Amino acid sequence: MRQTSTAPRNNKLKPSSNLIMNGSVRVRVIRTLLAIQNGQSLASVLDPLLNSLHDGDKGFAHALLLTTLRQWHALARLLDTLADNPIDEVEVRTTIQVGLVQLLYLEVADHAAIHETVEAAKEIEFAHATGLINAILRKVAKNPSKFRKKCDKKHSLPNWLAYQLKQDWSEQYDDLMQGLRQPAPMFLRVNTAVTSVADYQQALDGAEIDADLVELTSGFNLSNSSDTASSNSILTKGLRLHQSTAVNALPQFSEGAASVQDMHAQLAAPLIHSALLNKLSIKNDDVDVDTDTNNNNNEVRILDACAAPGGKLAHWLELISSNDSTLFHVKQNDESVPLVSKVKLTAIDNEAPRIERIHTNLQRLNLSQHDLQQAEKNVELNIVCADATTWQGAGKKKSKLVFDAILLDSPCTATGVIRRHPDISILRTEEDVEQTTLLQADILHNLWPQLKVGGYLLYVTCSILKQENVEQMQDFMTYYNNITAVEFSDDCNWGIEQAIGRQCLPIDSESGDGFYYALLQKTAE
Repeated sequence: MRQTSTAPRNNKLKPSSNLIMNGSVRVRVIRTLLAIQNGQSLASVLDPLLNSLHDGDKGFAHALLLTTLRQWHALARLLDTLADNPIDEVEVRTTIQVGLVQLLYLEVADHAAIHETVEAAKEIEFAHATGLINAILRKVAKNPSKFRKKCDKKHSLPNWLAYQLKQDWSEQYDDLMQGLRQPAPMFLRVNTAVTSVADYQQALDGAEIDADLVELTSGFNLSNSSDTASSNSILTKGLRLHQSTAVNALPQFSEGAASVQDMHAQLAAPLIHSALLNKLSIKNDDVDVDTDTNNNNNEVRILDACAAPGGKLAHWLELISSNDSTLFHVKQNDESVPLVSKVKLTAIDNEAPRIERIHTNLQRLNLSQHDLQQAEKNVELNIVCADATTWQGAGKKKSKLVFDAILLDSPCTATGVIRRHPDISILRTEEDVEQTTLLQADILHNLWPQLKVGGYLLYVTCSILKQENVEQMQDFMTYYNNITAVEFSDDCNWGIEQAIGRQCLPIDSESGDGFYYALLQKTAE
């Protein structure tokens, strides 16, 4: 996806595919920023940048790049007030903004920031602008606190996005605008099949990594087999690190003891899993197995749609295959009785490289199909490269009622994770929102007919735009007369209640990202 520049593009801007990683640290950061403006994602250019540098330079380069991206639009507006005439050359604008970040946010010594930035302009063959760059940076260096206040005063988003967020979140707008400019905290999900959250926190302490326990409580009212409402409560535990840490420094990371996953993202698997258990009519210690005629030999079929890179899928597999899973170990008359004979979990995504990432992540967590078989788990995992707008789980079979539960981690504009991926504010356009909502609707309309009566679909996005979330749900529900939107109860200590579902906002430095959740149940027509 491409972005409309804050200034006209210059024909000398090299294509992102020709990204060259040589020269000084600042030159490499400037070239990386130019590549992002030319359509490349941060994810695709960050590793090439860091891998091209000596270890001693990586920290500075990372901070310079990420901070420049987070403050990008605010810096651009400040730059427009500092120049006597419009600066149209995108390379010159980018170089100055890199210089401004050093002076205003990274506390680099004035002489070093100015001199090295001017030299960087020469290296990228824009020596004709060195006088202008030098003059602007010297002006700012005389009173950095004044210009920092100017830069921090308003938002650092494209105007179209800031306007839409003002419409959607007027009460939270000011806090949201500042929150999106800050780094996101690092959260860990502990694989409870390997260790407990408490034990892993102790292991982190032993490695001199400070972490706080975070507990999110979820509650909703679900209809059970007696057509009455049952209230449940789900406790999701995660760990928030005081400082971001390289994964290779985390205890037992390579053995699958923990995964890096945002705290609000950790809600997805427990929510859909709890809904699945309800669909199978579990209430307290009583077992009333769903006798759906489409359930061959009491097998349960579930779907994770748009599953890459696999974090939510892995979490769901951990819950399903854990030794105390109530799917396979339910006490009845003092005996352990399996509720289901097998769980068939299908995961789909439409890009082969992303499918490969799923396999890699599951292998690290010992959750591949081979691992599940070796552990004698009654779980059949099938990972398919397919388009969720057209894919049919039943194949050529007559019946389309296939799945007991569907987790739809829907494509979205990812505006809720701008703190982690600040390039989003450069790459996204208003047109992207329209195209994304159409794609979401296509996927929903394809998957809903494949859900069994009584089954649940959990709709998840990492967007904070209502058009992709609650408004999408409201529109979708007008097409069918067999949908019930499940209400989340007051037990929830996360998110903001919406007409349908709940919305998390990335407002403070300790909170998770901007995720939206809506749980839909299929009823008989």
